[in-house]
Amino acid sequence: MPFEESFLREAIRLSREHMEAGDGGPFAAVIVKDGNIISKGWNCVTSQNDPTAHGEVEAIRKACKTQKTFTLEGCEIYSSCEPCPMCLSTIYWARLDALYFAGSQSDAADAGFDDRFLYEEVSKDWNVRTLETEQHLQTEAQNVFNSWKNKPDRTPY
Repeated sequence: MPFEESFLREAIRLSREHMEAGDGGPFAAVIVKDGNIISKGWNCVTSQNDPTAHGEVEAIRKACKTQKTFTLEGCEIYSSCEPCPMCLSTIYWARLDALYFAGSQSDAADAGFDDRFLYEEVSKDWNVRTLETEQHLQTEAQNVFNSWKNKPDRTPY
């Protein structure tokens, strides 16, 4: 489906409404399927004390719940801002067909939401990231993965 301005305007409207209401930061998203909004989400990080409660993630959670699926193929997401690394990853995991956004990473950084550090950290090997990270019990974990590969009733995703 091609870009539809009204959906992006709705995401921006929600970002302002819920930011002014004190729900969280100025971010929101809507998910569209077949030309209709099927879910809306806004930033609730501070009101829910949940660092993962970003607008895009909230919209994806609601859409998956109402659609009774873990994949949102056939849907698009409209976000008030370019997604952070967590939200962008979630968008890919949900298999959305398209992403349309308004504000940029630079706009968010100028407002105090600078994700540059996260983008840099994610691209590094685990053993050189800023967060102290160690790997242990790899063989045991590999055994679980092998069981998954051989599980005849697994649901691939």
